[in-house]
Amino acid sequence: MTKTKLTAEIEAVLSKGEKAFIPYIMAGDGGLELLKEQILFLQENGATAIEVGIPFSDPVADGPTIQRAGERSLANGTNLRLIIQALDSFHEKVHIPLILMTYFNPILSYGLETFSKDCQRIGIAGLIVPDVPVEESNQLRASLQDTDIALVPLVSLTSPPERIAKIIALGEGFIYAVTVNGITGVRNGFDEQLEQHLILLKELCPIPVLAGFGISSPEQVVSMGAITDGVIVGSAIVEAFHLNNKEKIVELIQASKKQVSIS
Repeated sequence: MTKTKLTAEIEAVLSKGEKAFIPYIMAGDGGLELLKEQILFLQENGATAIEVGIPFSDPVADGPTIQRAGERSLANGTNLRLIIQALDSFHEKVHIPLILMTYFNPILSYGLETFSKDCQRIGIAGLIVPDVPVEESNQLRASLQDTDIALVPLVSLTSPPERIAKIIALGEGFIYAVTVNGITGVRNGFDEQLEQHLILLKELCPIPVLAGFGISSPEQVVSMGAITDGVIVGSAIVEAFHLNNKEKIVELIQASKKQVSIS
């Protein structure tokens, strides 16, 4: 397994005794002109990497908060090509990895080879495509093979052991451990078997394991980070930017820097 830039950046954070924190934002929510400001704000306040969401009309994994953000973005005329152009305009100021989270149709419309070349040119470090399962990822992998872009896989709570092994074998960047059975969104609690699931993934994976879906408070950042290598926080970040509550975002990021693994 070739170590990508994304893996190296996460491991650098872990080596300092901190946990990785990857916020998710919806590109174009509030206007694409905010994208630079949001990314640089997250970078300046200690995000490990940033997951940049691409709005899509039929998102299968997104909960209500992110769906509404995507609808606002689409209403502003946002699309993948415009987002790539916006990122290109300031990519030299971005010093942490950017991960694009999109569905497969926008990539197909863009053109697989053109998309991978443009992403490589502007420094995109990772790609998350929830509607492309590992069994159907060969075409996408082939388009990325000459790049340093990690195709980050998702592992669900219900994945059987043999499928988890297959996903891990092909995993790049980090393993995205989905913490709930369902869509994204704020949760008050998690399945009682989740801890054992995350501990098992950590034991099996040669690359970092990050927990995502439903993590929305500093306390959850700490508790999830204690048994993994870090967290991805989406809905809480999207809502905080929408409400201009940047203090909440800083609190969430800082929580990742105050913990020691119990594993």
